[in-house]
Amino acid sequence: MTLTSSYPVLMTTDVAATAAFYRNHFGFQPTFEMEWYVSLRRGQWELAVLDSKHETIPAAYRGPVAGGMLLNLEVDDVDAEWERLRNLEIVLPIRTEEFGQRHFILAGPDGVLIDVITNVDASEAYASHFAPEYLDATSRSM
Repeated sequence: MTLTSSYPVLMTTDVAATAAFYRNHFGFQPTFEMEWYVSLRRGQWELAVLDSKHETIPAAYRGPVAGGMLLNLEVDDVDAEWERLRNLEIVLPIRTEEFGQRHFILAGPDGVLIDVITNVDASEAYASHFAPEYLDATSRSM
């Protein structure tokens, strides 16, 4: 198999409002737009929004949107994003984790949680759990 793309498709009860949320707060721009589906892109990153009642979704899975989605957005300066987005619904205030992240989590539309992250050096206890080639590439070692 040759994988050519992978991106999340967020099922929503309000396509226009959800797409606007990601445009307004995260700079995604539409590449395709209909009332039931919007494809968004920011640089190499893609995200799509789909009406949760659309016929392309198997009938047993249509309707109210289930939670359980955590969308990670890695950024170069999480502190700047914290200042910019702190007026939204924050569910986890900014903090630095020993496992190598400085981040905060906000609530997006339809129960999607958005984890805004900058990678930082992991503590010694966590650094040994990263693959060696990953440590070298991201300077997560202590």
